Amino acid sequence: MTQAPQPAGEAPVQVGGRTYPYKYIVAVAFVLGFFMDILDTTIVNVALPTLRTEFGADVNTIEWVVTGYLLSLALWIPCSGWLGDRYGTKKIFVFALITFTIASVLCGAAWNIESLIAFRLLQGVGGGMLTPVGTAMLFRAYPPAERPRAASLTSSITVLAPAIGPLIGGSLVEFANWRWIFFVNLPIGIVGIWFSMRYLRDHTEPTAGSFDIPGFVLSGAGLAALLFGLAEGPERGWTSPLVIAVLVAAVAMLVTLVVVETRKRFPLLDLSLLKDRAFATPNVVSFLSFGALMGLFFLLPQFLQGPAGYSPLRSGLTTAPQAVGVILSARITGTYLYPRIGPRRLAMFGMAWTGLLTAAFYWVQVDTNPWWIRGLMISRGLGMGMTFIPLQAAAFAQITPERSGRASALYSAQRQAGAAVGVAALATIFLTRRDALVGSLEGAAALPKTVAAYHQAMMGAALMSIIGVVAASFIRDSDAAATMVRRVKPKRSEPVAG
Repeated sequence: MTQAPQPAGEAPVQVGGRTYPYKYIVAVAFVLGFFMDILDTTIVNVALPTLRTEFGADVNTIEWVVTGYLLSLALWIPCSGWLGDRYGTKKIFVFALITFTIASVLCGAAWNIESLIAFRLLQGVGGGMLTPVGTAMLFRAYPPAERPRAASLTSSITVLAPAIGPLIGGSLVEFANWRWIFFVNLPIGIVGIWFSMRYLRDHTEPTAGSFDIPGFVLSGAGLAALLFGLAEGPERGWTSPLVIAVLVAAVAMLVTLVVVETRKRFPLLDLSLLKDRAFATPNVVSFLSFGALMGLFFLLPQFLQGPAGYSPLRSGLTTAPQAVGVILSARITGTYLYPRIGPRRLAMFGMAWTGLLTAAFYWVQVDTNPWWIRGLMISRGLGMGMTFIPLQAAAFAQITPERSGRASALYSAQRQAGAAVGVAALATIFLTRRDALVGSLEGAAALPKTVAAYHQAMMGAALMSIIGVVAASFIRDSDAAATMVRRVKPKRSEPVAG
């Protein structure tokens, strides 16, 4: 039987003399951009002590190398969906890749701390657009029945990049030069730009409307203020006038944003999506799971490189195996488990398993065998992979192509906020308990009390996962029915007996 012709946007693509489905082309471009974006959230952390020494900067100034990048991300994520819809996803994705790559080279060439911070802000402009626009392209290219496979791809990178970031960063700082933690993006960026320009297809939405300036100002400034307040709270104290003022301003802007955007015909952030249970509930669980993920990623390296005395490279080698667990479970979950079990039970079990393995870190001591810690990280990764895939597949199960861009922007903003809340919560627990337990103790006498403070903070990450179990119980498999189609391999025709 003759097949119906495919829409132009879904037609296969010739690459190197071979023909590939267009969805694979989008997946390759997405991986190149998303990996760089997520990698840069952690690769810089291990170089901060070196940067502080080289540039003679104080602690508050050096923190802006990380904070400035995150705030720039927060400013540009909300408008990324509209930019892709209005000017074309290919154009914006390539622009983001070019901006990110050039900014990476400039960061590596920075001559003082001020120039490095400025170039990190520019890097965040590209990074803030890469993930939402790339996710929108990916979920437009994959039909609902195949979105669990697309989610397994994004979930693997979400955990792989932050896990190997400290490993790559530690290796480069220890054996080369800190500048290479930025220069490493250059070859990836060049390949991504060339591949995207040559093979991606542009997509615009006629419903984009005009640019929503109030929405851009309120969403960007509100989210940036929220992340800044959450980042500074643990260090300055939650009673600091600056922290209080910034958080109050953030809440005021975000509340105003809701009022303004819900009255617009073409809002920058389509908050009406959050009225849809099928989209909103997975976002809540994702917020908690990403908070637990990044919270422990923040805390564990400090424990290993602090009381446990690990080098940055050894610390990276110890935390990286979590990505192995995610990759192992991603394919099995996306291909076999999700269509049979559904998002609700998978997310509940994954969050419960993640919480249990996170709680096991309560018994990790400074002399614990590193292979035991690596085993815990791999096992924790299995739960993470079982959680991220059903959440993202379920969240986008009923999202139409024309709303994919703005849905991706909301989903990315939620994950960024979740990470900030997770890090802030665990940092606050640790600093509060350390001050209470250590007191005036010094040296060897203070070590066990400091370790106890780390343990209690890690239990905060476990608690976030357990709360996530409760939230996941409200997911309905029926809402994600379109993504739970089992793939059936076509049978070969058998010869007719004569």
